[in-house]
Parts: sequence; structure tokens; C-alpha cells
Amino acid sequence: MSLNPSVFLQEIEENNSKFVKANQTTSIASEDPLQNLCLASQEVLQKAQQSGRSKCLKCGGSRMFYCYTCYVPVENVPVEQIPLVKLPLKIDIIKHPNETDGKSTAIHAKLLAPEFVNIYTYPCIPEYDEKDHEVALVFPGPQSISIKDISFHLQKRIQNKIRDQNNDLDKPSFKRKKTEEQDCDLNDSMCKNTILKKIVFIDSTWNQTNKIFSDERLQGLLQVELKTRKTCFWRHQKGKPDTFLSTIEAIYYFLVDYHTDVLKEKYKGQYDNLLFFYSFMYHLIKNARCSGHKETAKHSH
Repeated sequence: MSLNPSVFLQEIEENNSKFVKANQTTSIASEDPLQNLCLASQEVLQKAQQSGRSKCLKCGGSRMFYCYTCYVPVENVPVEQIPLVKLPLKIDIIKHPNETDGKSTAIHAKLLAPEFVNIYTYPCIPEYDEKDHEVALVFPGPQSISIKDISFHLQKRIQNKIRDQNNDLDKPSFKRKKTEEQDCDLNDSMCKNTILKKIVFIDSTWNQTNKIFSDERLQGLLQVELKTRKTCFWRHQKGKPDTFLSTIEAIYYFLVDYHTDVLKEKYKGQYDNLLFFYSFMYHLIKNARCSGHKETAKHSH
């Protein structure tokens, strides 16, 4: 059975807020922020959209495109036709327990970069205490730094750790020599590993983020703030500015800026396929809304 755009639109908007007003739709229709992405062929998604929901080969659930429980493509979306994205670092996503799995874009990252992305449901959070010189958290606030300053602040953390170790003079003298040798080895190891190795994102509505952000396990991490960009997410949170990004947008834009501002390399679309599912859904919904708007205008005349 074929699934037309309007039916699919209803599927992914289930139990969600109403569409934006018609004048906002006109604005969205006039822009296409995703048109210049270097994406793999989305023909497999077009065929899956036409054939409708399919079975997850792991849990047997009926899903569209992918299973949001098992993090795998469904039966009519062959895994070999889904692009795999290589990332320059690991990503941890802390998902709020009330965040609906079927509406979360964080799953896109796990599907497209499975070797680099892990998703945890709060209150499950990894321990970062011993790694806070190589891990950062993306979250806005007065203590947040820009992406271009990450390396500088990680280096400062390492220097502070080394200083604290060197100030530890409470150990007996006969143990001190061995400890100093261990500290030297540790210092060398730290200095050689000043690059960011993992970035953490919170996946929740903005009204729910504080519960996760205030968790003591995240409080010691370096906070990074993204450059201001406008979201094109179709589930825009009521009362929030259009600079509040969806999780997959935040991940994508962070990586693009990290590539140019920290790695100092020219960006050539290396991470664009992280928006493989997102861009397809965006255009499908945009087209359905435009069609609905035109139909409404037709009847009004």
C-alpha cells in the first residue's frame, strides 16, 4: 500500500503540536536551508515512503524508515544503502526519559554513525570525572565557551591537574620518588592527549534540559556553546526562538564548526549525511504543508 505525503505527515506529527500558521508556512516554503548538502542518494527512502511501514528485523515492530527502539533501519530500507559517517570524535547523547523515542532526532546520529555515537537514557550517565580534560558538553550559558576555544581550555584543565599533582607533598618521602615518576608518565600522557575526544549532547525539550544539565556528573565538564543558527525542525517548540536547534542539527553544526575552527581543515561536506533522514523528512513535510496551503488558498478564492 502506498503512503502519500499527507498520511506520512500525520504519522510523524502524531500526538504533537498543531502545524505552524499559514503565514509561517509561506516563509518556510520560500527557503531551503538544506538544499546544498552533499547527501547520499535518498532513493531508498523514497521507495520506503511509497511502500509504507515495514518490520524491524530485531523487535518485529512496525516502523517507517527505521526502528527508534533498536536503532536499525527497517526491512524495506537495506542497511547497505544507508550512508555511514566517520566522525572525528565520540558522541554521547543523554536522552530525557520523557522524550518520545519516535520524535527524537538523536536516533539519526546513532543510525548514521553507529561506531561513534552512544545514547543513554537519564538517569543513566557515564562517569566523566577522570576524563574531564578530553570531554565537553554542548550547552548554552554564562560559563560556556566558543568551539574555537576548546583546545585552549582543555589545555588549561590539564595544566591544573598537573599543578595539583605536583602540589601533593603529603606522601612519605620513600614513596615520593616512585609517585613522581608515575606523575611524569601521567603528565606526558596528558600533554599528548589534549584534543577533544568526546562531546556530550542533551536530548530533550528545552523545558526539561535543566534536570539533566544540573546533574553533578555533568557539572565538571567544559561547556561549549554553538554559533547562532536557525532551526528548520518541523516540531518547533512553542514559545521558543527559532535558534533552538533539534538534537541532530546541534550535532551536525557542532561538527562542521569543530572541523573548521579546531581541526583547521576545509569543510567539504564530510558530515552532511548526518542529515540524511532529517533532510528527507524536512522536504516531505515542507511539500505536504505547501500543498495544503495551496489547497486552502484555492478554496478561499
